[in-house]
Amino acid sequence: MISILVAGAVSLVVALFGTPWLIRILRRQGYAQAIRDVGEGYPDHEAKRGTPSMGGVVIIAAVLSGYAAAHLVAGVSDPPGGGEPTVSGLLVLGLMTGLGFVGFLDDYIKIFKQRSLGLRARTKLGGQTVTALAFGILALRFPDADGVHPASTEISFIRDTGLGLGAVLTVVWIYFMVAAASNGVNLTDGLDGLATGASVMTFAAYVLIGVWQFGNNCAASDAGTGCYEVRDPLDLAVVAAALMGACFGFLWWNASPARIFMGDTGSLALGGALAGLAVLTRTELLLVLLGGLFVLITLSVVLQVGWFKLSGGKRLFRMAPLQHHFELAGWGEVTIVIRFWIVAGLFVAAGLGTFYAEWVSGS
Repeated sequence: MISILVAGAVSLVVALFGTPWLIRILRRQGYAQAIRDVGEGYPDHEAKRGTPSMGGVVIIAAVLSGYAAAHLVAGVSDPPGGGEPTVSGLLVLGLMTGLGFVGFLDDYIKIFKQRSLGLRARTKLGGQTVTALAFGILALRFPDADGVHPASTEISFIRDTGLGLGAVLTVVWIYFMVAAASNGVNLTDGLDGLATGASVMTFAAYVLIGVWQFGNNCAASDAGTGCYEVRDPLDLAVVAAALMGACFGFLWWNASPARIFMGDTGSLALGGALAGLAVLTRTELLLVLLGGLFVLITLSVVLQVGWFKLSGGKRLFRMAPLQHHFELAGWGEVTIVIRFWIVAGLFVAAGLGTFYAEWVSGS
């Protein structure tokens, strides 16, 4: 399992020491996030003006470095599957990088063109769609020696549920998951360190899930009736460890008061990685629990918009996403972030507890 430790450690170091280097470059060139002008009903974020963005570039670089280092160092000492990159691991990394590139273009426009809304909605959605569909199509290919594909055509909770969709609907379902997760993290990234800290906990859960699935994989000769039919679970744990380490290192500089923002480059990439891990570990619906904070914040936007239309202009919250509602209620930014981290941790604990309870009941 040394590959998991190496991936987490290397990505943490790259993010921890690479982020201040990026901060210096961006500040030297005068590149900073364009902050929406404060108006009636909006929290005052004027103090954030001038803070560099595009920190997601470091997160992606750290993840790729950690993954590469893990396979270079641990090729001999790890069990089969730990020494060479796998299709599953590369698919998640490709999804992360592709969505990160879409986010990079969005951040580029915000920073260099000083247009706070970034890419046009249609263009941004198009980039996300192409990346997600490519991931979904490729994930249904490349069976291993036992005929197991990276993704299943069945909807999964903790393992496949038996509810088959067929290839076409599966790709559509995967697209929905990727879009929901990437936009969920994007909406959460509104306060210093909020999305980064929540991501650390969720990716840590996927490290544990991947290791557990590897130890109880159906491909093992001594696997019991409660085994998991997942292709490359150990390598998915390596990817999750690299993501966890990168977020941990970045959080040092992103915590309040943030020296840098991850931008859409980071938030879209992290959300895509979460969806990719959920699809390939057969824990699609479990992600609703593991990423419960992201779900709550996304729901707050959906409910706000829906209530506004149904009630003829009334608001359910003072402002959506949810974290800004509490800002306008008078909570301090650090207080909101810490309490939301606690909520995120409780959701992760509930998700892992559900995952383990299912195994105990079925073994």
